[in-house]
Amino acid sequence: MSLAPVLRAGRARAGLSSLRVARLHVSSRCSLRYNWLAYFLGERTTPRLNANSKVFTVDGNLRSGKGKLAQQVAEKLGLRYFPEADIHYVDRVTGDRTILDSKFSGNCSLEKFYSSPKHPDGNSYRLQAWLFSNRLLQYADALEHLLTTGQGVVLERSPYSDFVFLEAMYKQGYIHKRCVEHYDTMKDLSLSDFLPPHLTIYIDVPVSEVMKRIEERGKPYEKKVSPAYLQSIEDGYKKSFLPQISETSEVLQYTTSEAEHVEKVIEDIEYLKFNKGPWPEQDDVSFHHLRVLAQDKYSVILPTTLPFYIPEITVGGLDADKAFNEYKELPGRKYEQGYNAEAGDKWIWLK
Repeated sequence: MSLAPVLRAGRARAGLSSLRVARLHVSSRCSLRYNWLAYFLGERTTPRLNANSKVFTVDGNLRSGKGKLAQQVAEKLGLRYFPEADIHYVDRVTGDRTILDSKFSGNCSLEKFYSSPKHPDGNSYRLQAWLFSNRLLQYADALEHLLTTGQGVVLERSPYSDFVFLEAMYKQGYIHKRCVEHYDTMKDLSLSDFLPPHLTIYIDVPVSEVMKRIEERGKPYEKKVSPAYLQSIEDGYKKSFLPQISETSEVLQYTTSEAEHVEKVIEDIEYLKFNKGPWPEQDDVSFHHLRVLAQDKYSVILPTTLPFYIPEITVGGLDADKAFNEYKELPGRKYEQGYNAEAGDKWIWLK
């Protein structure tokens, strides 16, 4: 259940050589996947879709309560909840249950970003580019789940809103203009064949309240965040993301206190017509192509490996090979999952 490592000498992003993907399947056998033959034999998507077969995303600044509201909405409406994707979304632990080293997960660090956002080694943009890739893969997983089962999904943030953090980084002088240009191209190519969320819920929490929550409940490294950076995130949501996404998706906005009343949120959701954007125009043919794309994680992630030299993320061929070989030596990574004796896998020859 892993994706072949994506290696592009001289242009591969750091850590991408270790990419592995947790797929969603309709069969207990990983080799059985939806394809054109299934469609030819009569497999269709629309018959399993219902009123709650929707994609919802919940957005907001740091410590805004996104996760709590997303979980509550998922529970009330019978949707599947996807927690926010982090740098370890595609591969978290080795065969001996050790957390995967960051050099195999984008070669970036969230702690380092908060401690030294202007570090000359380019960590800030590596982090943002890697998080976008992980959110993109998670969004593909969510779409695959919806189209395969008919069950709707709720995500914390998405690749559609990810750019607000990039804009905030650039405004604060954390990254160069070349990074913005690279990101914009990568984002446009990556999302061109996907459908946007049906609904985006935005929780509006003032920066002063965000800072208070971080001080009370945040992780130690989060307490180093700049109020100016948080304000730039808020500005990005309100001035860029929400106006853009409202053209194709329904948008609901709540204050901190309003977001606490989940029953009112559910009532507002049920009142929506969901007649905006491209979703109402889809049929079984277009859903077939989207489903094939969503389950092919190599095709999903490929547009992020642009053939441009960006010093913050470009890895030479020798370094990429070295990282790949080191990754394959980790416990449980030499062969496909379930076929590594040193990781405790048994009955290998009978599989």
